[in-house]
Amino acid sequence: MVDEFISEDDLQTFEGWLRYQGVDAATTTLEELVIWQRLFEETRERSATSSKVGLMKLQPVPGEHRYAVAVREGSDLWLTLWVRRSRKGEFFIMLPCGDRDWAPHTSYHLDGTLHMKGHGHTLLPPQKRQPLTGVFRGGEHLGVYAGYAPKSVGAICDPAAFSGVVEVAPGVLGPRHGRITVDLVEPGHEPMEFFWTQIVTRQVFRNILPWVVITVGSSG
Repeated sequence: MVDEFISEDDLQTFEGWLRYQGVDAATTTLEELVIWQRLFEETRERSATSSKVGLMKLQPVPGEHRYAVAVREGSDLWLTLWVRRSRKGEFFIMLPCGDRDWAPHTSYHLDGTLHMKGHGHTLLPPQKRQPLTGVFRGGEHLGVYAGYAPKSVGAICDPAAFSGVVEVAPGVLGPRHGRITVDLVEPGHEPMEFFWTQIVTRQVFRNILPWVVITVGSSG
């Protein structure tokens, strides 16, 4: 099957949802399609009752910096991810989610500890990186993020709440396709190599140290 882009709108149709599941309707038996149809309807019902985030009301904090990635569709700007550098100098990568108990995020603390958490639990074992209290050398990779349905999540991005916004056109970040990477680098240093098949946009935010590098693209 051709690995064409699947949008969240495609997931509203049975045919598009089957493609997302990797199911070829032409080679699937009628009995199996009936089962898939039931699963699709159950998924649609859960989606219809899920809450949307709405406008992200992020209040300005002196000394804090925020960098967003958002999908632009006409006059709508949907927030998909943002990086926060606290006044203390720690970094947090946040993903908006309708389920507030989920609250997925990555944190990089002053002592160099890197956490990835969700539902209040550690998703990956803590890693030790270079501390953020001295001179920052080279670069540190803060993860690869995928799986986007920004309209369904419904997090509205207010550019005034951020120090910088990376705008992405439709057709790049979807439920299966598209990746976002976040790196911290010393001035002039390149981010960690990643197996990109296409880089759609890369922005380097130089108004803080270390620099924040956000890359959006597709990978094999």
